[in-house]
Formats: sequence, structure tokens, C-alpha cells
Amino acid sequence: MNWEQFAMKVQAISKIGKLFSEDPFAVENYEELETLSIEMLNKKVLSDPIVSNVYERSIYPTPNVSVRTMVFNESNQLLMVQEKDDGGWSLPGGWCDVYESPTESAIKEVRQESGCIVQIDSLLGVFFRDKYKAQMKSLISEYVIYFKATLIGGELKANHEILDVNFFDLENLPNLSFKNSKEEIERALLGLESPRIQFD
Repeated sequence: MNWEQFAMKVQAISKIGKLFSEDPFAVENYEELETLSIEMLNKKVLSDPIVSNVYERSIYPTPNVSVRTMVFNESNQLLMVQEKDDGGWSLPGGWCDVYESPTESAIKEVRQESGCIVQIDSLLGVFFRDKYKAQMKSLISEYVIYFKATLIGGELKANHEILDVNFFDLENLPNLSFKNSKEEIERALLGLESPRIQFD
């Protein structure tokens, strides 16, 4: 755990403590922890200062959830999209939206980012993304769900977040975006070769 993650952990604990504690002295201590974590994050990490707990929702703080989908063409090439954020390539995917299942989110993200229409075939893995991130773009912890899907329609077309869309040989993948990593993709590929779902 790096110190940014430590500060976010303290912030999550303070949020939980304020939410569930009935002892005024304990609440006061949790509020102090929250203030210290905010000061730490503002001093070391954030370009835009925050004035309140990052976990503003009045529920138990949990990781964000995202999806990534492996789609292959008839030549067994992997569908990838080029991200505007950093120019690197990733499997189509993104954050899961509320009131949508992971499968629904995965299908939607593939269609929006690549123009391809797919059906989800199987779950490949569930990973703790914090282990694989090369850089901190979000302070909130993240789980990512990897799926395999079959291409059933559409045509390659990038949206406003994507520079380009293409299929690549597995042995010659392009430079990757920070939005996924070589280790994640390799583990997801193991899920293709084995009936055992990969997970952290």
C-alpha cells in the first residue's frame, strides 16, 4: 500500500466510523482523521483541492467497478481501442453504470467505443486493479471484470473518447493505455485456455 492508498484508506475508515458510531468522542476522532486525510491528499496528490470526504455517498465506501471485454475476429485477432487520454490501446470497456448488470455495461461499452455489437460468452476474471495500475488516475480503489464476447454485428467506429479501433495479433499487441496492463490481459487470456476463472 502506497501513501496515497493509505490516505484513502483512512478516509474510508473515517467515513464508516462517522456513519455507524454513536459515541460522540469516537465521532470527533473520526472527523479529525477525515480532516487529516483531506489535508494529506490536497498537499501531495490533488491538483484540484477537495473540501470533503471523497466518499460522499451516505453508504459504506466500496471500490469502483469497471469492465473490459475480449472480442476476437475470424483470424483470432483481438479487438482494441486507442484511448484519447494517453494514446495507448486498451480492451474496450469502462466504468459500470448504476442499475446495469456487468454484462449490460460490457456490451454497451464495446458498442460505444468500437462500434461492434457483441454477445457475452463467459467470465474470464475479476481483478483488483490497484495491483496493476502504473499510475494513479483515481484515488478510489477499483475492481475490473474481464469478459469474452462474440462479435455479432456492427462496424469499426470510434466515439468521442477513442482515436482509433482495430484488431491485433496476440503476439503483436500495440502500446497499452494505463486503463489496462499487460499482466491483466495475460491473466484474462489464461481464462480463455482454462475452465478456471482468474481472480485476485
